[in-house]
Amino acid sequence: MIELIISVAAMLLCFVFLARICDKFFVASLDRISHDLKLSSDAAGATLMAVGSSAPELFVALFAVFRPGDHSAIGIGSIVGSALFNLLAIGGLVALVRKSSLTWQPMLRDILFYFVAVILLLWGIIDGDFNLTNAVAFLALYAVYVFAVVNWKKWFTYTDTGHHHNSAAIQEETDEKPNLIDRFLAILFPKKEHYYWVFFIAIVLIAGMSWVLVEAAIHVSHILDIPESIIALTVLAAGTSVPDLMSSLIVAKQGRGDMAISNAIGSNIFDILVGLGFPFLLVILINGNNIVAGGQNLEGSSFILFASLIAFTLLLIFKRWNINWVTGLVLLGMYVIYIAREIYML
Repeated sequence: MIELIISVAAMLLCFVFLARICDKFFVASLDRISHDLKLSSDAAGATLMAVGSSAPELFVALFAVFRPGDHSAIGIGSIVGSALFNLLAIGGLVALVRKSSLTWQPMLRDILFYFVAVILLLWGIIDGDFNLTNAVAFLALYAVYVFAVVNWKKWFTYTDTGHHHNSAAIQEETDEKPNLIDRFLAILFPKKEHYYWVFFIAIVLIAGMSWVLVEAAIHVSHILDIPESIIALTVLAAGTSVPDLMSSLIVAKQGRGDMAISNAIGSNIFDILVGLGFPFLLVILINGNNIVAGGQNLEGSSFILFASLIAFTLLLIFKRWNINWVTGLVLLGMYVIYIAREIYML
C-alpha cells in the first residue's frame, strides 16, 4: 500500500511540475528560439511549438520503448489516450468555455492529416508490431504536414487568426502571483534572457520526470494487477496533456476558440507521427527489433480514436464549423463513455 501511495503521489507531482515547466519555461524558450531562426508563425507552430506542448508524451514514449521488459504499451497507450483526451475532453471544454466560429480551411487541413496519422497508427497496431517502414512513414508524413502548414495559405485564401499560439504572449496576458512550485523552479532556471539555457534545463527536467512517470506507471499497474496500457490510456494520457489543456483554455477564454481547437488537433498529429515515429525509429535502428504493439486494449482504443475523429468531423460540418455548449457536451459525453469503457474493461 505504501509503495502504491508513493507511486501515485510521484505521478501527480510530476504532472504538476510538467505543466508548469512546459507552460512557463520550455514553450516560452522555444518561442524565442523560433524568432532567432526566423521561422514563420505557421512553421514555428507546426515544429517548435508542437514539440513544446507535446514534450511529455514524446519522452514518455521514448523511455517506455527503450525500457527493458517490453513496456511499449505504455508509450503507445499514452499517445492514443492523449489523442482522445485532446480531441474530446479539451475540444469539449473549449466549446463549453466560449462559442466560436472555426476557420474551415486550416481546420480541414489538420483533420485530413490527422485521419491519415490515425490510419497509420491502426496499420501498425492491427499488424501487431511497428517496423522500420511504419516509423519512416510516420516521420515522412509529418514532414509533409509541416510543408502543407507553411504553404496552405498560398493554396487556400483565408484570414490567419493565429492557429499556432504564441505561448509567450499567452503567458504575459495571464500573469499570476508565483506559487510555491514557481518559486522552486525559479531557483533552477536562469533568467528568461538566457533562453537557450532555459531550453536545455527544461529538456533535462522534462526527460527526468517522464522517466519517473514511466517507472511509476509500471509499479502501479503491477501493484493493482491491471494492464500497463490502461494506466497509460487514462491517467498518463490526461496528465501529460495538461500543458495542452491549460493553453487551449486560456486562449478559448480570450475568445480564440479557433486557435484552441487547432492547437489540440495539431498536438495530436505531432504526438502520433513524431511522438511514436521518432522513438520507434531509434529503437529499431539501435536494437534491430520491431516494436510489439498488440493486445492490452490498444486496438480497441485506437478504433475508438478513429471513430471519435469521424464523429468530431461530422459534428463540425453539421454545425457549419461552429462550436458551442451543445458541441462541448457531446464531446465530453463521448470522453466520459470512453473512460467508463476502460474502467469496465478492468
